Amino acid sequence: MLFLLFYFYLQNNHNSYLKKDPPLSYIIDPFLFMLNIKNIYKTKLAYLQKLIQSFGLTEKVIFIILSFILVISSLALLQKVNLNFITERPAHGGILNEGLVGSTRFINPLLELSDSDRDLTYLIYSGLMRATAEGDLVPDLATSYNISADGLTYTFKINPDAYFHDGEKVTADDVKYTIEMAQDLSLRSPKRNNWIGVSVEKISEDEITFRLKQPYSPFLENTTLGILPKHIWANATADEFPFSSYNIEPIGSGPYKIYKIKRNSSGIPVYYELKAFKKYTLGEPFITTLNFNFYSNEKDLTDAYLAGQIDSTSVLSLQGLDDLKDKSAVMMKKISLPRIFGVFFNQNQAKVFLNKEVRTALELTANRDRIVAEALNGYGEKITGPLPNGVLSTTPKSTIIYDKDQVIKQAQTILTKAGWKFNETDKIWEKKISKKETQKLAFSISTSNTPDLKKVAEILKEDWTLLGAQVEIQTFDPSDLNQSVIGQRKYDVLLFGEIINRSLDLFAFWHSSQRNTGYNVAMYTNSKADKLLEEARQISDKEARLKKYALFEKEIQNDVPAIFLYAPEFVYILPTKVQGFKSGLINNRSERFEEIYKWYIETDKIWNFITK
Repeated sequence: MLFLLFYFYLQNNHNSYLKKDPPLSYIIDPFLFMLNIKNIYKTKLAYLQKLIQSFGLTEKVIFIILSFILVISSLALLQKVNLNFITERPAHGGILNEGLVGSTRFINPLLELSDSDRDLTYLIYSGLMRATAEGDLVPDLATSYNISADGLTYTFKINPDAYFHDGEKVTADDVKYTIEMAQDLSLRSPKRNNWIGVSVEKISEDEITFRLKQPYSPFLENTTLGILPKHIWANATADEFPFSSYNIEPIGSGPYKIYKIKRNSSGIPVYYELKAFKKYTLGEPFITTLNFNFYSNEKDLTDAYLAGQIDSTSVLSLQGLDDLKDKSAVMMKKISLPRIFGVFFNQNQAKVFLNKEVRTALELTANRDRIVAEALNGYGEKITGPLPNGVLSTTPKSTIIYDKDQVIKQAQTILTKAGWKFNETDKIWEKKISKKETQKLAFSISTSNTPDLKKVAEILKEDWTLLGAQVEIQTFDPSDLNQSVIGQRKYDVLLFGEIINRSLDLFAFWHSSQRNTGYNVAMYTNSKADKLLEEARQISDKEARLKKYALFEKEIQNDVPAIFLYAPEFVYILPTKVQGFKSGLINNRSERFEEIYKWYIETDKIWNFITK
C-alpha cells in the first residue's frame, strides 16, 4: 500500500520534497525528516480518499475486486512463508480405544497364554532388550551389553534410571529372580525352554551376567523377556504364582501402567485403562491413554467397532475385515508374521513319498495363487522356501503366475519318466514296485479344523485330483492335532504352520535330532543340512548366518521334504488419527506395540529455529 501511495505521490506532485535536495536541517535532525514524511503520508492519504470518491460505479467495483485479490494473495503468501518456517512435532495427549476378544488371565511374562495376555504384558512389562520395527534389538532396561569372544558370556549394564510403576528401581536382583523363576520346573513357564542351561550371576546392583554352555547366537532375543519386580513376587511360591492378584493387576516397568480396571458381575476384567509411564526408559509415550475393551466373540467386537465404541483392533477374521463398511476412515496395516505354512511329507508312514518325483510333481501343481486369494482373502504371501520372503536375497518373492494346464503337463512328464503310469479306469497314477505290488498315488492330508486351513486343504485336494492323485482330508481339533497326530507322527501329509522367530533359528524345525520329539515334522534327515544348521546358530554376525541359511535352503529345495505354500499376514486396524506407527517382521501379534512409545495423536507446531 505504501508503494501505491508513493506512486500517486510521484505521478501527481512533481514539486514534492522527494524531488528536491533535502534541507540540511533534515540531515542534521532525523526527527524533523520523519515528521515531514508523516505529513506527506497524511496529505497523500487524503488525496487517495478523494480520488476513490471520484470513481464511477464501474471503477469502484474494479478497485474493490483488485483490493480483495491483493489481500487474499498477501494472506496466502504469508501462510506459505509461515509453513516453511514451522515444524510439526509429536505432542503428549490423545486416547486410543482398542478391542480384544476373550479375557485376560495372566498379564505376566512368565505365564502369558492368550493373545490378550500377551498384548497387555507387552505394554506393561519391559526387558533388558527391546525389538524395533526394523527387526533389530536395542537396550531397554539395559544401557549396554557385552558378548564374550567365545559367545558364551553375556553381560548387561542396567539403566540407573529404570523404575517399576510403583516407583521402585529396577536392579540386577529383579533380573536374576525373573530368570530363575522362568527356569523353575514347578512353575511350568512357557518361557522355560529359552533359559535351560543358562546360569545367572549378579555382579552388582546394576550389572548382570548370563553364561551359556555352548554358543547360541539367537540368545539375545531371549533377553526381551519382561522383568518381574522381586519385591512384589518374592514371597509367592511356584504353586501360588498362578493365583496371585498381580497377574490381573500387574506392576511392571514398561511404557504403560494400569490406571483403572472394570470387572463384570463374575469379577472378570472386561476393561483396562492404561496410562503412559513417564519414567519409561525409552521415553514417555506420546499417547496418554490406552483403553482395552474385551468382548466374548468376534461378532460383539465387530458390532462395537461399527458403533464407534472402539477404534482399533487386531483380532478381526479375514471375513470380518471384508465386512467393514468404511475402509477409507481407517488404516489397515498389513503386518508379516514369521509363520511358514506348508505340507510336510511323512516318508516313514506314507512310502509313496519316498519317491522324489512324487513330491516334485505335487509341489508343481500346488496352486499358491488361489490359496492366498481364496483361503487368506489376499492377506498373505506365497512362498517357496523355509524362510519368510525377503530374508534371503537369493529367494525373492515369487512372481510366477500359476498356469494349470502347463504345470499338470510338466508334472505328468516327471511321473512318466520315473516309471509311473496313469490308470484311465481309476483315474490315478500307479507304479509297479515289484511283481506282486503296485504303488498308487494315494494319501491323506491331516490338518486343523480352522476355516483357513480347511480351505487350503480343499484347494490342494482339487489340484492333486486333477493331476491324478487320490486325496483324503482329515481335520482335527488343534489340541488333538498336536497331541495325537503330530506328537505321534501319525499322518501322511501334514498341512501345518511353523513359527519362526526374529532370530531365524531353523534348528528345531529341520535338524535330524528333532525328528521324533521336536518340530521336524517332515522327518527330514540330511547330514550336510544338519551341519549348516549347527554352524548357523553359533554365528553372531547376521549376514554370515544368513549365508549358511542360503546354503541350507538349497539342500531343502533339492530334497523337497515339504511344499512351502504361504506366509500369512495379520491386519491391524488403526484410526487415521494415529501417526508414527511402524512394524517389521514380528514374532507375534502383540509385537505390533514394539514402538508404541513413538506413536502419537496430538501435535505441536513450532518455529524451526526453536527446534534447532
